[in-house]
This record gives sequence, structure tokens and C-alpha cells, in this order.
Amino acid sequence: MFYFLIFLFGLIIGSFLNVCICRIEKEESVLFPPSHCTSCNHRLSGKDLIPVLSFIILKGKCRYCNEKISLQYPIIEIVNAIFYLLIFNKYGLSPYTIKFCILASLLIVIGVIDYKTQYVYRSTTVFGGIIAVIFIINEYFFYKSEVINLILGGIIGFLIIGLIVFTTKGMGEGDIEIAIICGLFIGIKYILLSLFLAIIIGGIVGIIILTLNLKKLKDRIAFGPFIAIGVLISILYGEKIIEIYMKLLNI
Repeated sequence: MFYFLIFLFGLIIGSFLNVCICRIEKEESVLFPPSHCTSCNHRLSGKDLIPVLSFIILKGKCRYCNEKISLQYPIIEIVNAIFYLLIFNKYGLSPYTIKFCILASLLIVIGVIDYKTQYVYRSTTVFGGIIAVIFIINEYFFYKSEVINLILGGIIGFLIIGLIVFTTKGMGEGDIEIAIICGLFIGIKYILLSLFLAIIIGGIVGIIILTLNLKKLKDRIAFGPFIAIGVLISILYGEKIIEIYMKLLNI
């Protein structure tokens, strides 16, 4: 029952993330005006806003103008709910579950917007930075040994991605902000693993895209989504990955 409630809560938050994704890239308020159809601007009622279920009932079309509703909406809702379940399953009823669920939702918003626009909006990274600082203050009062680890995580994120950005121009400055925030959330060990995974996954995807001629060599590919993927993998499976890596080194 509790897992169902976590999943349901993830769907509800996922619905709000869709609002954030659509409005932040237009530099609009995520709170006002109330939810409305992006095609006909008709205000949506409660029955139109039930996560996933409304999309299915309406057959992916607006109730008022019959325009198609993007598949992004149910996908984001489901993906966010799944991450909430996975995080809760790993960390249980703890501050880490709250912390990493917030981080997961933030990375979904940043990653999707970056993928669509190749731009990291300052409003998302400032919000992430504020939340990270709040959790660091909490860590100071309850787990003082973790504070230095988290601060150094942010510094390392800055140094690694900053070095790549300023020496190769292969990434945008927004990627530096993402790396800093993630480092402040997850600390030294996991930010190193996350960025390693991001570079590997990004390289593989880049090779596939170029091989299939989906983009040209000079075309830009958003790196934010790969950082997000690397971080999410790390907070869920980082310990196992590091353990396997250490065993391989001993062989």
C-alpha cells in the first residue's frame, strides 16, 4: 500500500514537472495562470488533470479543441513515479529519500528542457542550489562529517566540467551549474562516478547519432541529460558499480 502511495505521489509531482518544463522554457510562471490547454488556452478542470488516466480517457486529445496532447505528459509522470519508487525502495523512510526524490525531479526538468532547447535555465539551477544548501545545513546539524564531502562534491563538479567547458568548448556553461548542484547533493564519490558515466553514455549516444547521420559533427548535443542519467544511476546503483569496479582492479 505504501509503495502505491509513493507511486501515486510521484505521478502527481510528475504532472507538475510537465508544467515546469513547458513554462520554464517560455520563461513563464509555473504557478500562474492555472493549467490550460497550450493549443486553445482553455482552462483545464480537475478531471482533465488526473495523471496518466486523463490522457488515456481523452485518447491523447484536448477535451475542448481536440488537439493532440504530447506523449511527453504521461511519460514524464510515469518516469518520475518510477524513480520515486526506486529511491524509496533503496533508502526507505529517510531524509535521503526526500533529498534524492527532489533531485530526481529537478534533473528530469533540467534534462528534458536542455534536450529540447539546448539551454539550461538559471531559474532551475538557482532553485536546485537553494535546496542543496538547505540539505547541507541539515547535514551540518545531524551528520557533520558529511558537510565537507558535499561541499567538495560541488567543487569537484565545477572543476571537472569547468575544465572541459573552458578548454574544449565542447559543453555549455549551464552544464557547470548542473554539475555543481549535483555535487552538492551527492558528494565526492558519486559526482565522480556520475560524470564518468555521463561522459561514457554521452560518447556512446554521440557515436550512434553520428553513425546514423541524425546530426552532423559540428551540431551541438545537449550534455545535461547525460549528467542527469549519470547522477540517477549513481544514487540508485552507485555502490554496486563501485564495488564491481574495485573487484576488477583486484584481479
